[in-house]
Amino acid sequence: MVSGFGVDSIVVGGGFAGMYELIKLREIGLRTLVFERGPEVGGTWYWNRYPGARCDITSLDYSYSFDEDLQQEWEWSEKFATQPEILKYAQHVAERFDLSRDMRFQRSVVGARWDEEEAIWYVDVAESDVDGKVSGEGAPTECYRAKYLIFAVGNLSATNIPNIPGLNDFAGRTLHSAEWPHKEVDFSGRRVAIIGTGSSGTQIIPLVAENAEHLTVLHRTPNFSLPANNRPLTEAEVAERKKTYAEYREQARHSFTGVPVPVPTQSVFDVSDKERERIFEEAWNSGRYGELLASFTDLSTDDEANGLASEFIRRKVRDVIKDPSISRVVEPRGNYFGTKRSCLDSNYYQTFVRDNVSLIDLNAEPIERIVANGIKTEQGVIECDDLILATGFDAMTGSILAINPVGVGGIELREAWSAGPYTFLGAGTHRFPNLFFITGPGSPSVLSNMIISIEQHVEWVTDLIADVEQRGARSVQPSLEGQMDWMQTVHDEAAATLYLSGNSWYLGANITGKPRVFMPYVAGVGKFRSISDEEAHDDYPHLLFDENRRPPQSTKTKGNEQ
Repeated sequence: MVSGFGVDSIVVGGGFAGMYELIKLREIGLRTLVFERGPEVGGTWYWNRYPGARCDITSLDYSYSFDEDLQQEWEWSEKFATQPEILKYAQHVAERFDLSRDMRFQRSVVGARWDEEEAIWYVDVAESDVDGKVSGEGAPTECYRAKYLIFAVGNLSATNIPNIPGLNDFAGRTLHSAEWPHKEVDFSGRRVAIIGTGSSGTQIIPLVAENAEHLTVLHRTPNFSLPANNRPLTEAEVAERKKTYAEYREQARHSFTGVPVPVPTQSVFDVSDKERERIFEEAWNSGRYGELLASFTDLSTDDEANGLASEFIRRKVRDVIKDPSISRVVEPRGNYFGTKRSCLDSNYYQTFVRDNVSLIDLNAEPIERIVANGIKTEQGVIECDDLILATGFDAMTGSILAINPVGVGGIELREAWSAGPYTFLGAGTHRFPNLFFITGPGSPSVLSNMIISIEQHVEWVTDLIADVEQRGARSVQPSLEGQMDWMQTVHDEAAATLYLSGNSWYLGANITGKPRVFMPYVAGVGKFRSISDEEAHDDYPHLLFDENRRPPQSTKTKGNEQ
């Protein structure tokens, strides 16, 4: 291990959370380094470059609000921005605020440990290649020291590779949606098979079908997907939004999802069948994430009400897919609408009526193993030239636990979270002083407009760090009681809805052996903001400050001044 140098704070991750955290830490005068495993900024939007990758939050909402000049000068081209456009926006932000001078690219944080005597984090950093990979366990590392360690690693960044026998035996191209090649992949004249029909799969499938000789979709769990109705933005609507951005953003900060939508005032049972269908139809055609689920007060809490919305969506599927042998496989069943991440798509269901697309129901015909020339099921071998794994992520905790920091008394975070990711406000964990998570488990995060949640969390964490500095304290961490009370709140809020019935990655259900704990906070970004603000206003009653002041110790390693 090679000794590096010390700074006041280290941020892990160069996506939207990491970039904004750097901006805010600069404002309070802290020397900060950001380590990013990739070659440039962007985070999730650097790696997720598969065909059709785009955000499901409208572009005029999915952008920073902290700088008025920034939001006035940037021009989005479509209702839902594509991955290249979002990455270009991230690059613009990095250049505009001169962020790269404090960022180190192709550097992966591979370990961190808290020194109780010094009240310092020791952070191990290894060089990574252009694909963000470290060469192996024996790779040389540099050790950096910092008082504060902030994980801005993203909720959807740790690739989930399915445990399918023989996966390495396939002789063709294997592609994963979260690790897509940088060069364009040509599927012309090729037989392609895809496993996974979640958010990534629904975006990939239509575009691959247009180019491949034949596409086979291996389908297990039908998901709810609604039409995005994407289109170019008009000059008039962009001008109107920019004119009212300040007011609109304030509404977003106190809304339910971080995107202002009308708050429902009536139950689905308070209206006639005709009126219910009209409201459902309007929400279906809106192309806005969460609009249909928010069309009545009880769709997330009452199983019968939810069933009406679910059946409406299934009818829409059958309107497109007339063949019942296909529609009954892809019709969303087995989960309540909204308890798994719903998708917004462009011609997803329409793809299944194409002549060059085949559908395999894995519930009736399970995969036995991958072989050199394709996928072996109980019915035989599905031959293919390319295999796409659209199997998503070890969401919310995967990237954090890959680093597995070591806290007070030598406890590893993996051990501390063995029964589930327990945090206070999603921002910190007991026995891990001065360690902060941006949009961590126990915060709205993936149930919200992530940019709104990132800004709120970054600002709250930075204000807390500033408070630690003002007190002259050595460290801060959640109290055990405060942490347990908060996670009970997170559970109780979810239990009041239908969310706990869903077999979803919100619960870690897609990862074998992962504790089944509902991770996001479901009661909305507005309520979460109020709770967070109250905690700060009341002088952080659920946090423990170590104010046992000792002579200040330099965070610089001798002979390695920055």
